[in-house]
Amino acid sequence: MFVSHGNLLDGNLKLRHLRYTAAIAEHGSLIAAADHLKITQPVLTRCLRELESILGVELFERGPRGMTPTVFGHAFVDHARAVLAELRHTDQHMRELAAGQTGQVTIGTHLAGANVLLPRAVARLKEAHPDITVVVRHGTLDGLRQDLLTGELDLVVGTLEMADSSRMTQVPLYQEPLRLVARVAHPAHSMSKLRIPDLADHLWSVPMVGTPLRREVQQLLLRHGLPLPRNRIEVNSYLAVRSLALETDVLVLLPQLVAEAERDLVPLPLDLGIAETVGLTLPAESPLTPALRQMLEYLRQAAVDIRSGLEAAQTYGQK
Repeated sequence: MFVSHGNLLDGNLKLRHLRYTAAIAEHGSLIAAADHLKITQPVLTRCLRELESILGVELFERGPRGMTPTVFGHAFVDHARAVLAELRHTDQHMRELAAGQTGQVTIGTHLAGANVLLPRAVARLKEAHPDITVVVRHGTLDGLRQDLLTGELDLVVGTLEMADSSRMTQVPLYQEPLRLVARVAHPAHSMSKLRIPDLADHLWSVPMVGTPLRREVQQLLLRHGLPLPRNRIEVNSYLAVRSLALETDVLVLLPQLVAEAERDLVPLPLDLGIAETVGLTLPAESPLTPALRQMLEYLRQAAVDIRSGLEAAQTYGQK
């Protein structure tokens, strides 16, 4: 009959009870188990008696061939091994978390940085730390910042714009030029000595109010004394803009690395003289998890390569 002398969760049951009992069952004798545990046999015997007193049952039968688990012993040892295995797993998990080898990073991104910087950094992170889960969410800059402040995102990757420095920290990584692109069949590609005013009456794709690219389009046109085109489409989805640009003669302002990735959208031969600052935005006071620290390091590494490539391309273009 099982006659426990207390609740097993009342603090009387110790971790050593589990370890020592599992060792006795594994080695079959007190002498061998004590030797494996690096303790004396009397200490092991005393611990076993203590545990059997707590449980109110005999766990092992002592015989000439050593220690044989009773039915209670078999049951308890099974549970002890399961608990010990879970504790080892927990210990390993804590070590991995501390080393940044596991965990989760939730990243918000918009157009700039989404197609080159972030994929390169995530690829490097996953190669080195495959157990870190990366969640990527696309959205508008304002929406992503709000999610950052509410804790739904760990960081935002993309265009940097003035933010509340008391609530958000921004880390610039590189400058990405902006290009005006159109599909291969667009008539602007055949125009000689092309200037921005020559395109005033063409169809333009203009991002929605409040987005960085919207302001860039407005500033670009204002420098040439032009208002926003009357013939325009206002779209906030890059996938929708891309589809429109492939199907219609619409002009689209895109970050250079995004434009270069589109084989069927060709930049017009215009030096716009404008660029976006691409970087990271994080909550100002939130602690960095080990996994997030790893992600930030790989983003910085990828940014170094991208910056070098952009600078090399600019130097080549000036020759």
